[in-house]
Amino acid sequence: QVQLVESGGGLVEAGGSLRLSCAASGRTFSSYAMGWFRQAPGKEREFVSKISWSDGSTYYGDSVKGRFTMSRDNALNTVYLQMNSLKPEDTAVYYCAAPPARWYLPGQESGEYFYWGQGTQVTVPS
Repeated sequence: QVQLVESGGGLVEAGGSLRLSCAASGRTFSSYAMGWFRQAPGKEREFVSKISWSDGSTYYGDSVKGRFTMSRDNALNTVYLQMNSLKPEDTAVYYCAAPPARWYLPGQESGEYFYWGQGTQVTVPS
């Protein structure tokens, strides 16, 4: 069982930065790949990024590539999403997620993830 709790969302001006955190429960965190998704009102949940359990390789959606950076600290059971050069279209609820099994790197579909946090709101006014 994995429980996830996001934090760090808020209101930020266009061009600004925010860092989201996702704290995970359990002693097996280091063997789980992790992902970030977002969902804007009236839109489908969108893949943002993911990070492997093994070498920390990261992967990003096209809309955030070059602006967002995902990282993890296994000692703290936490993953982060550093968001720079924020745009109004980044406004959404951001969720962290984990796959159903250890040592498994999911793709970019939300259905491949099993554990979800409650989400944290990020708002970038236009």
